[in-house]
Amino acid sequence: MSEDILQKIVRKRREDIERLGLNFGIEIPASRRRGHVEFLGTPGAILEVKRASPSKGDIAPDLNPVGLATTYADAHAQAISVLTEMNYFKGSLRDLIAVTDAMEERAKQGLHACAVLRKDFLLFEDEIDIAYRCGADTVLLIARILDDEQLVKMAKRAQSFDMQAFVEVRETDDLRKLKLVTEALGDAAAKTIVAGVNSRDLATFHTDPLVPASVRNKLPAKAVFESGIHSGADAAYARSLGFTGILVGEAVAKNPPLAKEVVSSFEGGNENAQGKFWKEYAERRDAKRFKSAEAAGNAGAGLAKSTPMVKICGITREEDGLLAAELGADLLGFVFSKTKRLTTEEFVRNFAAKIHAGRHPEPFDKLRDLNKVGEPVEPLLVGVITETDSVEGQTAIKLAQEGVLDAVQFHGIAPLRQHFDKLSVPAQGTNKAGVVRQAHQSVAEPPHYCAVRVGDAADFDKVEALRKNGEPRILLDAKVEGIPGGTGKQIPESLLREKAGDIPLWLAGGINPENVSELVSKFSPELIDVSSGIEDAPGIKNADKMKDLFAKLR
Repeated sequence: MSEDILQKIVRKRREDIERLGLNFGIEIPASRRRGHVEFLGTPGAILEVKRASPSKGDIAPDLNPVGLATTYADAHAQAISVLTEMNYFKGSLRDLIAVTDAMEERAKQGLHACAVLRKDFLLFEDEIDIAYRCGADTVLLIARILDDEQLVKMAKRAQSFDMQAFVEVRETDDLRKLKLVTEALGDAAAKTIVAGVNSRDLATFHTDPLVPASVRNKLPAKAVFESGIHSGADAAYARSLGFTGILVGEAVAKNPPLAKEVVSSFEGGNENAQGKFWKEYAERRDAKRFKSAEAAGNAGAGLAKSTPMVKICGITREEDGLLAAELGADLLGFVFSKTKRLTTEEFVRNFAAKIHAGRHPEPFDKLRDLNKVGEPVEPLLVGVITETDSVEGQTAIKLAQEGVLDAVQFHGIAPLRQHFDKLSVPAQGTNKAGVVRQAHQSVAEPPHYCAVRVGDAADFDKVEALRKNGEPRILLDAKVEGIPGGTGKQIPESLLREKAGDIPLWLAGGINPENVSELVSKFSPELIDVSSGIEDAPGIKNADKMKDLFAKLR
């Protein structure tokens, strides 16, 4: 089996240590020259001094570490991460020494001084001693590359220097190791341990912003969202999940002025219903994958990515919604748009009360234990809207704000915050834009995701714009002019292959029991959205077709 990127980095690093020693041939201070700054004493951003990466190559090869660190400190970053790995990231212990000395000088001048993280693929306890002498306040310990005993020893060594151990986790076994470390440190763990979740898989360097969402509730209070932050909107998304910090590398190293936007967006955000929705979705996704892998006798080899999440949309009858839930639907969609599938506030309130109270017949109750940790399996309820300022759209938004619906699907339209940003308020507030803004200006945006109607390559520009605006997932629906959805048409396969790239696919349009197996085999979508393909008439589901659909997915 060939080495993945992480294995190559670790192997090369061991070779360098054998050749150069743990100091990599660099003169290390005999003793520490600065005081200690608590790592993430308050929530905030950790910005990185980073020259290169294995996936991007050179990012900022000529950067001045002190100048960049000063820019970060002026932007009021809470901490600075200094990469010291020399082969793939082109870092050095010299960078670490220079940055920590600069932060000590700022402290003496009464200026904001950041805590400093040594970020590297540390393997030995004595490397923590070196980091301490170089002035670091915390060290990165990657659970994936350290066995149980070594991880605990290194965390304890950090504690002995009054340093924090920044333990990076991503996989199920990493969480087990994190628990082992916190138990070993006992009462000191709350002060000593900071958990980090890397949205980037260090084996493949693929990034998924839902990975941190899926494990946030399993982490200690002080936790960091790592990688994949490219804008203020991304930072706000991470904060909505309840993370104490974000670690930002490439984006700010390439564009230092971005630092202020990222810092202010994170510090100005808060844990909210949007984050709650994505955590619930991500937890259910991983639980479903684990269950599928376990059933296939493959749980130890990783999660089964071929089993998609399923959304049944256009529910207008209680019996259809309950059957979909019994069969294992992950999301149910209720249309709040003037189409033949239009629902009502009363119907959705009554249905939600029944689902959430568990007042549904067998065998639904038997499905409540989806996985070993007993996550609830009642489907997430989504209101689908095509206008934000219609009565129907405002009703769905209200229901989501109240928690009756778990989220709103902005179908073919921008999220509410973008919609308002584009509106202009006239002096007298008399036009439609002004009225809409006035009606909603005191109302928080509901939990949501977006759907883009795709008919040609240019439509993927909208997908990319939404991704850059902090949207972790976008539903792709087939475009038919004049019809907002539920058309029975599919997105052309050639278009998906050409433009979708490596984004996790949420697909809608023309999916039915006859083609679902082939679709899943070809594209491995993370989620499929089915409506007309299991209907006798718009909004009237066919029980046999629905059962056949789910049977094909087993």
